[in-house]
Amino acid sequence: MKTGSCFCNAVKYELRGPSTKVTYCHCSKCRKWHGHIGAFAAVDRADFVLTEARGLKWHALSEEVRRGFCSECGSTLFFDAKSDPKISFTAGTVDAPTGLSSKAHIYVGSKGDYYELADDGLMRLETH
Repeated sequence: MKTGSCFCNAVKYELRGPSTKVTYCHCSKCRKWHGHIGAFAAVDRADFVLTEARGLKWHALSEEVRRGFCSECGSTLFFDAKSDPKISFTAGTVDAPTGLSSKAHIYVGSKGDYYELADDGLMRLETH
């Protein structure tokens, strides 16, 4: 089991099953939301447990998609699409050792012009 939290511990969670590998999203929405790229992995909803939610707030991007963050410290935590059987969590909020590994870069066609994307051997997709 893995655990994770926001910076101030007002939101805590447990991952009770295996997660996907980390995907790095370079879309403009992730850059605005995180201040740079988004680094997400996902777990089956049945294996995701909120153990502390006093600071958790959701921002609806649409009727289908919302993002979770801590209203106390501002940490970005979750990406939740209703139609997806998994819920995504930001890799940086998982407590060490994470046991996570990397999979791919997505939306590289819309990455910011202020950084270079090194050849790290990961799959790259122009969109999703």
